[in-house]
Amino acid sequence: MDVTVKGLFWLLEECRGNPTFRQFLLLGGDCAVGHFFYPHPVPVTEQQKHTAYPGCYALSKVLEEVMLEQYFIQYDLHGCCLRAPWIMEKDDFKYSLSFGEDVFGGPRWREIVGAARADEYIRTGAVPVMLDADGIPVRRNFVHVSDLINAILLALDEPNANRQTFNICMDEPVDYRKVGDYLHETKSLPTVELKTPFKSTWLDNAKAKFLLGWRPQYDYKRLIDEAWNYRRRSDDPRFVWYPG
Repeated sequence: MDVTVKGLFWLLEECRGNPTFRQFLLLGGDCAVGHFFYPHPVPVTEQQKHTAYPGCYALSKVLEEVMLEQYFIQYDLHGCCLRAPWIMEKDDFKYSLSFGEDVFGGPRWREIVGAARADEYIRTGAVPVMLDADGIPVRRNFVHVSDLINAILLALDEPNANRQTFNICMDEPVDYRKVGDYLHETKSLPTVELKTPFKSTWLDNAKAKFLLGWRPQYDYKRLIDEAWNYRRRSDDPRFVWYPG
């Protein structure tokens, strides 16, 4: 909270008082609209109200967006918010599906199935297929870092971006069933269906396409192919900078 809320406040104060200031660009997160913690029966647009899930991280994402919006109103500050879901690069997506302690982000599959089953799944190369409470495959939003960078570049000095919030995400959320099927088809990997309390979400990116002319280049197959084909250099070890 000190970094996100206080830090953002002081950044905005510095901007509004600086004669050379041009634009404030906030990278927000889909945590501000509940991510996959709440049911979303229709696509999530930028008009949906803020719905943080429990915890200070999601709350901080809501407060970021609200504070920036109020600076637009209070001081006519020039800026926008690019709201991104989980940002992927290199082999991140592969490790998001790991049953090991090296899992990137969540869910932590090993904790769901237990150590003994997880070790067996590691041995066989099994891929988790996340299901909701009704046994339906979960759809979850992602964006590749290069697509996000392209959106940033398009938003810079773009009049249509002023005072706007944009969902910056893949055209369709990743369907865990399709992920498992594709990895079975292309790499002969077995799959394991796992029920979770999580729910499907579909972020709508039409506004960014319409006002920024932005188009994501990654779909789930390209995300998978690049993650599995990536080979890290010896001087570029995997390192998770924060848990979650």
